[in-house]
Amino acid sequence: MNERLTALPTSDRRLLLALSAASLVALLLGILGGLMTALARGGMIDILPESAYRFLTVHGVAIFFYWLYLAQVALLLGFAAIEDTRVGLAARGLARAGFAAILAGLILSVAGSLMGTPLLYDGAPELATEEPAAMLVFSLGYLLLGLGLMAAPTSALATLLRPRREGRQERMSAVGFALFAWAGFLIVSGFAALHAFVPTALWALGWGPFPASHGTNWHILFHNMHYLPLMATVLMWYVLVQALTGVKSVFGERFSKIVFSAYLIFVPPTSLYHMFLEPDLPGAVRVTGSLLSLFVSVPTLTAFLIIVASLEVHARSQGARGLFGWLGRLPWRHPAMAAVGLAVVNMGFGIVFAFVLIQERLAPLLSDTFFVPGYFHFFTVGTVSLTLLAALAVMMPALSGGRLALPGLMRLMPWLASAGLLVFGGAGVAAGYLGVPRRVIDSTYGGEAPALWQELMAAVGVGGAVMALALAVFALGVAAALLPRHTASAELAVVPWGGVAVRPGAAAWVGPVSVLLIVVAMYAFTALGFELMQALPVTATGGGAH
Repeated sequence: MNERLTALPTSDRRLLLALSAASLVALLLGILGGLMTALARGGMIDILPESAYRFLTVHGVAIFFYWLYLAQVALLLGFAAIEDTRVGLAARGLARAGFAAILAGLILSVAGSLMGTPLLYDGAPELATEEPAAMLVFSLGYLLLGLGLMAAPTSALATLLRPRREGRQERMSAVGFALFAWAGFLIVSGFAALHAFVPTALWALGWGPFPASHGTNWHILFHNMHYLPLMATVLMWYVLVQALTGVKSVFGERFSKIVFSAYLIFVPPTSLYHMFLEPDLPGAVRVTGSLLSLFVSVPTLTAFLIIVASLEVHARSQGARGLFGWLGRLPWRHPAMAAVGLAVVNMGFGIVFAFVLIQERLAPLLSDTFFVPGYFHFFTVGTVSLTLLAALAVMMPALSGGRLALPGLMRLMPWLASAGLLVFGGAGVAAGYLGVPRRVIDSTYGGEAPALWQELMAAVGVGGAVMALALAVFALGVAAALLPRHTASAELAVVPWGGVAVRPGAAAWVGPVSVLLIVVAMYAFTALGFELMQALPVTATGGGAH
């Protein structure tokens, strides 16, 4: 893989490095906003509520929309470019135009976040009725993001189709097929951004009515933006495992293609759960939404089983013993391996709590509490961000000829970030069970709130600070690959299992046992949720969780 990335045309390598660098800038900006928000929620700094909400807006916009999607575009284009033996991007103009649009969108979205009343990351027009100029700038940012997400992935599609169009390929590889589906999802997400924010921009310009349906349009956009990074994460696990160990799926490419295509089947119907807080949503729709939402984890867990089982049988073929003995043979000295390994663990926590939230009886009680940020960061930070950083840590040095800074320190950062995340997420989920609201900066309510609320939020602040600093250190270590080096890059540890025959009868138990533990934990936390909710003195439902 490294050789093919290095062999890309200079113009492609520069574009991919620029995309990667922009994504890291967005990440660091979002980390700063998140750190300030966590410290304010924990009562560790005293700032005006409006300033805190502004930090929260910058955090959500920079991380959720620009870091995650700039990184995805960079990785999609990079790995699409090396799928063909004739390396290089097709339709390069579209890739460049898409990058320019997304970068301009980032500038406008951040500028809109700093103007007038903080709009939060969903850009609710109700907050800008007196300040349409801020709404216009904010909306234009997301519109440019949407256009960029429609243009740049089209270049990836053209690149992946080129060998078939020229008669040099009979069928796509499993990775190529997944990249093709990923590009399609990105284009759909770009269209969803236009669908959500064209009406707000027209209203801000005075050319259209007030966008009363913005909440519904946002749910459609949010659902795409919410789940697409998980597909990208699973694909990057697949690619990185091959890069770091040489291991491919022992189940064959056909089965891998079926798993990747399952995202096309299971993700779109699950958007119903985002509307569980709407008071007029029929009960039958709520139940259907809960059942459908259970299926969204099917492709992710199946891909997890494929990857873990493939690694385990190869390690056992190398002589690994014991249930977990094979784990010690993985190349943990490589920062990317540490990040991927912790991402898998964090995904387990995220899935457990996600299953609790999507249940129609618990969702109305939990969706406007701090349970949501508590569980969600297990995905956005602990799973997706660590995986994307791991992929950039592999791709960027190959493109630039540089090397990661302090790899020995970097490989400790995923562990530290995950420890902070465990404190942040655990305290956040507990706070949500006890009713702490998700978007109230001062949860003491002037001393009227239970003392336990502030103690839990103090833990959130501490965990958030540790998580933010560890993630920033890892990101800066990756960014160091942009610096020119006059000496050859040191090779980081990998294991050469790709050419080793799998021993007949080699068993793989860790994957199935892990899924069983996730199911048991899901039932345990669901039961705990019902017990705690029944003990609350007041039951209420609200509207518009996102």
